[in-house]
Amino acid sequence: MLKGFFNVPKAVNEPVKSYAPNSPEKTAVLAAYRKMWNETIDLPMYIGGKEIRTGNTKTLSAPHDHKHIVGKYHLADKSHVEAAIQNALDSKEQWANLAWEQRAAIFLKAAELIAGPYRARINASTMIAQSKTIFQAEIDASCELIDFLRFNVQFMTQIYADQPQSDSGVWNRLEYRPLEGFVYAITPFNFTAIAANLPASAAMMGNVVVWKPSDSQLFSAKIILDVFKEAGLPDGVINVIYGDPQLISDTVFASRDFAGVHFTGSTQVFKDIWKTIGSNIHHYKTYPRIVGETGGKDFIVAHPSANVKQIVTGVVRGAFEFQGQKCSAASRAYIPQSLWPAVQEQLISDLKSMKMGSPEDFSNFITAVIHEGSFDKLVSYIERAKTDSEVQIVAGGGYDKSVGYFIEPTVLVTTNPKYVTMETELFGPVVTIYVYEDAQWAETLQLVDQTSEYALTGAVFSQDRYAIAQATEALKNCAGNFYINDKPTGAVVGMQPFGGARASGTNDKAGSALNLLRWASPRTIKETFVTPEDYRYPFLGEK
Repeated sequence: MLKGFFNVPKAVNEPVKSYAPNSPEKTAVLAAYRKMWNETIDLPMYIGGKEIRTGNTKTLSAPHDHKHIVGKYHLADKSHVEAAIQNALDSKEQWANLAWEQRAAIFLKAAELIAGPYRARINASTMIAQSKTIFQAEIDASCELIDFLRFNVQFMTQIYADQPQSDSGVWNRLEYRPLEGFVYAITPFNFTAIAANLPASAAMMGNVVVWKPSDSQLFSAKIILDVFKEAGLPDGVINVIYGDPQLISDTVFASRDFAGVHFTGSTQVFKDIWKTIGSNIHHYKTYPRIVGETGGKDFIVAHPSANVKQIVTGVVRGAFEFQGQKCSAASRAYIPQSLWPAVQEQLISDLKSMKMGSPEDFSNFITAVIHEGSFDKLVSYIERAKTDSEVQIVAGGGYDKSVGYFIEPTVLVTTNPKYVTMETELFGPVVTIYVYEDAQWAETLQLVDQTSEYALTGAVFSQDRYAIAQATEALKNCAGNFYINDKPTGAVVGMQPFGGARASGTNDKAGSALNLLRWASPRTIKETFVTPEDYRYPFLGEK
């Protein structure tokens, strides 16, 4: 084993490329998009480094052109899940014993591969399978993922360097062991970066992983796997399976060696996972780590002193980028009566200027929602709003799934601050606005805090510093990420550690050392240099 205290490259955030007309990055990503669009992939599972094809397959299609098939993937049965668990456990000792700098090098190389030769491919795959515009793909699949990999290596070294005090007679050391068993990573469709980070962060700390990506994200997950393989990740460290989530999870949670779950997804699924783990707790070798980031009903609250154009830009970007399919997306807003006419006028004007269609056309701001189930759910709320007396549609409200799952950016205004779309997570391009009386600022802050079960993100817009301070205090428990004069989306690794509490998750802050600590089990080692040889303490000498 190498000897030395090694310094890793200082982590810096990856710059976002512009994709301006005639730029080399635009040319490269469009070429990759068109090539991948005209191919069909056969996506196997990966167990112990082997490609597993079962013949039991489902197809992959693009949400903005759902009849266009871009590939198929193979589904697991229980034996495949058990094989993935066993391969992970078989790989555990060698991976856990690998020196930390060797593990770090793999993930640092992965970051550079994404920054360079894989950038166009991972962005194009995210555009195709998740219907992200190039900007949304760039900040997610490239920049955020690169940042996760670079900063997590830096955070890992900071954790290892955190050591207890010693004195001349005793040397105290703290070892950060991987968990005893395997980690189960369950990842969502909406962020390629999250899909990679959840298994990678646990693996970086020496753990082995069984990874179940979302069926709707598998096209870009394939690129993640290609990157990890080229970066030198050993076989069996991250085993990847697809299929029935209930079957996979039940098999995983029945294993005595299950040591933790790293989850991003719906609140209800996470609660069911927690319940299942609790029911099986007497069976496990250790208490499992439960780390989850779930839903949000994220807010924007504007003070009468706020700038109208800033409010509208925050609402438009916060609510409608990536069709509102972010757990941090602004989905409820509180606007003072004095500003509402100007806000409404600017909001409608901005929405009329937006184009909707395929992400291949860089002039489109809006593309499709992820699948038919999401489309149908969102349409049901829009149709309900058309007949409810408590709400009015002031913009949008149209939809069409004949080619792709397209829903217009929709703005609802309600007279009932507890209307269903003020409380329920919709996960789509729908924002509901409540117009409050200017004099009711303090009461409105209470309303914001008490309306939703979630506590993920939120924003206040104000030019009044006293109002900002008041909102920051009043809303301290209803947003794990709080924004002042900015939209409630777009957390950057190393700058705004991400996560919320209440029904939004365990607030273990992805993009920080706090999250990595959850995948380590510290061991204190005390070494005494001159060991006592007589049990008698001095106080026993008294006659």
